[in-house]
Amino acid sequence: MATTDIHSFPADSQRGSLSRMIERFKLARSRRAEYFRLVRELESFSDRDLADIGFHRANIRDIAWQAAYGR
Repeated sequence: MATTDIHSFPADSQRGSLSRMIERFKLARSRRAEYFRLVRELESFSDRDLADIGFHRANIRDIAWQAAYGR
C-alpha cells in the first residue's frame, strides 16, 4: 500500500507572512521618503541658517539619516 504525504501550510500563516512583509515595505518606503524630505529641506537653508541651528552643510545627510532611521 502506498502513502502520500501532503504538506500544506495554513493559509493564515501565509497571509500573516505576506502582511508583515508588506508592512516592512511600507515602513521602509516611509522612512526613505522622510529622509529625502529632510535632506531637501535642510539643503534649502542658507549656511547661516544652518549655523544658527548648529548644523553644518557637510552633515545634512547624516542628520537626515539619524532623524529618519534613528541610528
